[in-house]
Amino acid sequence: MSEPFPPPDRLQSDRERLQQVLSTEPLSARALSQLAGLSERDVVDHLQHLQKSFKAHRRRLMVTPATCLDCQFIFQKRARLTRPGKCPVCRSTHLSEPLFSLV
Repeated sequence: MSEPFPPPDRLQSDRERLQQVLSTEPLSARALSQLAGLSERDVVDHLQHLQKSFKAHRRRLMVTPATCLDCQFIFQKRARLTRPGKCPVCRSTHLSEPLFSLV
């Protein structure tokens, strides 16, 4: 019986991969997780950290807020980076995801 192959060495950290993917176009947390090979929860955690560290490097994480697809309410003042559960106006759960990009 042969021994299993060791996993390949990663040349970039998770946050470096996220920065690289963010610089292409605005993407949702789900799309970022698929492109970077991370879970959505990990992506949101890394984005929160990157948002703080970008201030020191004079870069910015641009967040396009989620929108209710039924009444067009825009979640402008939402500080959390996760997708909201329901609309505070019409109580609908038919919402778009927030989009993230690097400026």
